[in-house]
Amino acid sequence: METWFKKTAKKMTDIILYGADWCPDCRRAKAYLKENNIAYTFIDVDLDKDATAKVEAINNGKRIIPTLIIKGKSYTNPDNIELASILGINEVGRVQLFGADWCPDCRRAKSFLRDNSINFEFIDVDVYEWATQKVEEINNGKRIIPTILIDDVPHTNPDNVALTNLLSINIEKEHKIFDTIIIGGGAAGLTTSIYAQRDRFDTLILEKSTIGGNAFLTEKIENYPGFQSISGPKLMEKMEEQAKTYGAVIKTGEEVVAIEKKDDLFSIQTKSTTYLGKTVVLSTGSTYRKLGIPNEEELIGSGIHFCATCDGAFYRDKDIIVIGGGNSALEEGIFLAGFCKSVKIVNRSENFSASKTYVEKLETIENISTYMNKTSLEFISDENELFNGLRVKDNETNEESIIEADGVFIFIGLIPNTKSFKNIVGLDAKGFIQTTGLAETSVNGIFAAGDCREGAIAQVAAATGEGVLASYGVRNYLK
Repeated sequence: METWFKKTAKKMTDIILYGADWCPDCRRAKAYLKENNIAYTFIDVDLDKDATAKVEAINNGKRIIPTLIIKGKSYTNPDNIELASILGINEVGRVQLFGADWCPDCRRAKSFLRDNSINFEFIDVDVYEWATQKVEEINNGKRIIPTILIDDVPHTNPDNVALTNLLSINIEKEHKIFDTIIIGGGAAGLTTSIYAQRDRFDTLILEKSTIGGNAFLTEKIENYPGFQSISGPKLMEKMEEQAKTYGAVIKTGEEVVAIEKKDDLFSIQTKSTTYLGKTVVLSTGSTYRKLGIPNEEELIGSGIHFCATCDGAFYRDKDIIVIGGGNSALEEGIFLAGFCKSVKIVNRSENFSASKTYVEKLETIENISTYMNKTSLEFISDENELFNGLRVKDNETNEESIIEADGVFIFIGLIPNTKSFKNIVGLDAKGFIQTTGLAETSVNGIFAAGDCREGAIAQVAAATGEGVLASYGVRNYLK
């Protein structure tokens, strides 16, 4: 019985090999592809004048074979090592990563594979329509990325621990003692590391997903000093680059499960290993709040989303719903309106809580409609268990109705990512970390900064300021 991979190999690899039967390197390349079950189209340049002209055009007039075209990119006589790198061939088999550049978990997985010298073939679902279809086929209609194939077998968004086991990667325990270990790689954590490294303190950032936090998922930032307008990913990439330039060690896909203080050192246990540090900075940020209504959990990833930058591209020229009335809801709704057929904003109050600037801008966009004073009751799915509507109640008349759409994005606030620290540091009633002075928590040597801290302002500029504050707390403690 053919595997899913073998049945679709030709379509997935899209490989053309220009060569000739008498050419030794052509025979070598063909044999290598065949050994690794990779389908390709062979075009003999001796029999096809157009193929000869194509090869000469690629190689500046030279007739060099084999010349391969892999997903639209040309490669002139690649050796087996280069082919392995391009096509994701490893000792364990072939590794293919279906994802997108804007996807945080895709970036985390790619970083982990590169850090561990694992070859992988990246297939961009934004570029290849068939790739999106295959992702949905593998995940029962859900558009979940990254979806990674390892030797023909698909794995949906495996974390770094799962990848370690699947690829038989040997992770050695980290024995170095860092001056400070920062848990969370958003704006607050990156700023803390920049200042700490400038003070000549060895810094480690542990991030369970990808660097940048919620700011990385923001399409446009217009209130960060020095930039009239900048994309969230670009700003976070600049901060990450600066942190690395000063010497910070950054590890993504590392979820902290325990913190223990032994004498003057903190032992940080992740799902894969243990790290030691003299101080700890908690900058774990926050996650999107859910509505808690019927069918929400079942439809997440099958029409229900919390990040327009991450998942909005799936709904180009389609109808979507945005739930919420604050700055985030309107900002993301305006962003989505730029490429979606229509955006329907559902707000439970009579008026928006967003700033006047967003409200006024909303009124100028023709494909946005508003549903005010409506309570969301239930998400509706079709016979394939995919989202196709939202049941709402009019708060004034109690009349119920269904708003139809292809997808829905929820923006109703944030919850601090502090559940793992409830028995470690003091938290307030809502779960935010309580601090005093220079970002000091209830435990001497542990500091907190950013959206996870009590009283924090959920803005990138504010988070960087808190990172500076935490770095000064670390400096005072260490000195």
